[in-house]
Amino acid sequence: MNALEPSTLALFWAAVIALSILLYVILDGFDLGVGILFGANGDDSHRQRMIESIGPFWDGNATWLVIVGTGLFAAFPAVYVVFLGAFYLPVLFLMLGLIFRGIAFEFRHHGTRMRAWWDRGFFLGSAVAAFVQGAAIGAMIHGIPVEDGQYAGGPFLWLAPLPVLTGIGLVAGYALLGAAWLALKNEGELQSWAFSRIPWLAAAVLAILGAAMVFTFDYSDLVRGHWAERPWGRLFPALGLLSLLATVVSALNKRDVAPFICTVLFFISAYASLGVMFWPHMIPYSVTVASAAAPDASLRFLFYAGLVVLPVIALYTIGVYWLFRGKIRPAGIRGSDG
Repeated sequence: MNALEPSTLALFWAAVIALSILLYVILDGFDLGVGILFGANGDDSHRQRMIESIGPFWDGNATWLVIVGTGLFAAFPAVYVVFLGAFYLPVLFLMLGLIFRGIAFEFRHHGTRMRAWWDRGFFLGSAVAAFVQGAAIGAMIHGIPVEDGQYAGGPFLWLAPLPVLTGIGLVAGYALLGAAWLALKNEGELQSWAFSRIPWLAAAVLAILGAAMVFTFDYSDLVRGHWAERPWGRLFPALGLLSLLATVVSALNKRDVAPFICTVLFFISAYASLGVMFWPHMIPYSVTVASAAAPDASLRFLFYAGLVVLPVIALYTIGVYWLFRGKIRPAGIRGSDG
């Protein structure tokens, strides 16, 4: 096999990590989005319903982030080293945001005196976690300098203009996903409140992504070259735009399920567009799947372990969403529909 070509096992684990990232973005994205919207709704009864909407799911959703981290460490150690070197501070802020929002999520139920502080913490933890994820994406689009297998840039690469723009964009995108989830899981005033936010959030996402695309194409010859070499990839941005428009139309027509499905399709399209720009690089534009992969003997051992672990996690996730399907009723009573 050509040394520049990844092995079948390397491709398998790259696909597992890519799928895990996508599942994390969608599943943890909607509950981070609910946390972001939490700060924009001052009605205590609405806030309680928002908490109940994500209560059965939020801690399990982050499992896919653990799969990503352990998968990179074991299967692509070169990527793990460079990524942590480049994004040490964003990863630290991500962990702090997720930890703090988890504490706030639990503690707000144990008394009213500190509830306002815990509510602010839940909002801020969600917003910070979303922003640093988006900033990391922008920094990856910008390109990560690597020398001798080590990160060769400064500690604040993720605070350049493009990463800041994509960070704000992901905050808006997660909020859009969260609004669609609230519309799916609720009825009455809170559902109407969520529907009313969807068009504005979709417009913000479209404007920010449009600016980010202009910035990217103006800056990177390599990105322009990838799109020129892969004209079929233009299908994904087109599908993303149609999905975003369908999200708005379905929200204006008060459809319960369609806004969430369309928003998920938008995220899938955006993720596929990143794949068109990055492939075959795992660290754009210097570390490829082939160059970063662990030896096949290690990947083979991980493969057998993955055959046990990954189906269990997938079945657990499916089971939780099936068990808690339907609308959230007052006092946390789940609806019987679905």
